[in-house]
Amino acid sequence: MQLPDELFYQIQQGESLTVEFKKSTSEITTDVYDSICAFSNREGGSIFFGVSDKGNILGVDPDAVERMKKNFVTTINNPGKIYPPLYLSLTEYEYEGKIILYTYVPVGTTVCRKAGKIFDRNNESDVDITNNADLVFRLYARKQESYYVNKVYPVFKVSDLRHDLLERARKQTRSGHPWRSMDDEAILRSAKLMLTDRMSGQEGITLAAILLFGPDQLIYSVLPQHKTDALVRVYDTDRYDDRDMIETNLLDSYDRLMEFGRKHLNDIFTLDGIHRVSSRDEILREVIANLLSHRDFSSGYIASMIIERRQLVTKNGNVANGFGSLKLGSFKPVPKNPPIANVFREIGWADELGSGMRNTYKYTRLYSGADPQFIEGDMFQTVIPLKTGAEIKFGPGGSMIQEEAEYTFGQYTEHPWHNGYQFSQLTDEPHNNYITTSYKPQEKDCEVISKTEREILRLVSESPYITIAEIADKIGSADRTVAANIKKLKDKSLLARIGGKKGGYWKIMK
Repeated sequence: MQLPDELFYQIQQGESLTVEFKKSTSEITTDVYDSICAFSNREGGSIFFGVSDKGNILGVDPDAVERMKKNFVTTINNPGKIYPPLYLSLTEYEYEGKIILYTYVPVGTTVCRKAGKIFDRNNESDVDITNNADLVFRLYARKQESYYVNKVYPVFKVSDLRHDLLERARKQTRSGHPWRSMDDEAILRSAKLMLTDRMSGQEGITLAAILLFGPDQLIYSVLPQHKTDALVRVYDTDRYDDRDMIETNLLDSYDRLMEFGRKHLNDIFTLDGIHRVSSRDEILREVIANLLSHRDFSSGYIASMIIERRQLVTKNGNVANGFGSLKLGSFKPVPKNPPIANVFREIGWADELGSGMRNTYKYTRLYSGADPQFIEGDMFQTVIPLKTGAEIKFGPGGSMIQEEAEYTFGQYTEHPWHNGYQFSQLTDEPHNNYITTSYKPQEKDCEVISKTEREILRLVSESPYITIAEIADKIGSADRTVAANIKKLKDKSLLARIGGKKGGYWKIMK
């Protein structure tokens, strides 16, 4: 049977989270079962035998095919080797006269072990997580039929929650909403925030109910790691310029994060068609709702919202369904904490599942002219690029200042980031809400940089994740020339690389 086009395409794309190559030509090596275990524990995946790590089709020895098939089936159905046993088989395909053996491993409903060890998939690698208690716990949480926030606390009653928060949720629903006429307990039942514990058979409020409507002491008693860190890092990048450590219910957390974002981000004039909109507020609404409602509450990772010179970043623990950047056209939304997300929708803080990414793209393009980034992993990140003029920050002497719209290194435009100058006036003009102040500085006050270096700074400011090859293509230069100019910018402390070649980004330092 000829190799199907879709499988050949997978081979062309190379190894990934869901594709593994084994160059086994006559024997099935033991590491094959590491991959099977990892695929079952993560997202499932395809395994090709007779293909090298680089995707070269070597082929399986024709005389070994039947023996390999038999050994594979015997091992995969042996509970001492793979538990629970997986009922898989190898399919034989032909490509240009060479034999390829193929199997697809579906996602398992329970945690899979190989000879007592637990493997998980990370990018194109199989990782033994047996002795990592945190990763094992998260794996079991992914496999549970119920969501972590559905954990039931029969010992707590509706009266242990804050009536004022439930009343607030009631009033925030649209006119005519059923919650308007319900009492507190009826709202909780309607929102599936009161459930029956499957082990004890007792009914009680859930963790989601406590996080949404509980007093701070009650939240701390059931989830002491619950907190959200809001930071501004514009001047003091080693520590922070302003901070709010939020350790309270999700409704008040939303308010404080919105207030923090509005305090430090300029509301630049934007139009959606012919209507003026607050793109800033729309972006904050989406990223904050996502940060609060979709995080992995079982994780000890402290969720954060960080405002920097050129970007707004949110980070939270995450039960990952994949790894890498999510793309708008191919993104498939997966519910993380449905009870919390449902309450956010009912009170107008979120829309249907998956709309958050579309809205964030739309308003980020209006706000900064660039695309946001959504990076999936055991930590979920949202990166909102900011153009100059978006950040409001603390200036010298502690007064609040706002950034000018554009600046140029080494020319006669002074930027508010430059030490020693304070801009205290704010314009009342409705079109921008920021001012531009110019002067002729002394030569010693300016960094002398070349036209190429200025162009590099412009490109990385617009797209912090841009590669050297992409920069070279845009400015019509060689990769090595771009790399040399980047080194000069680093030496002048104007540019830094945060992270490695994969997944890292550029950061302008002045």
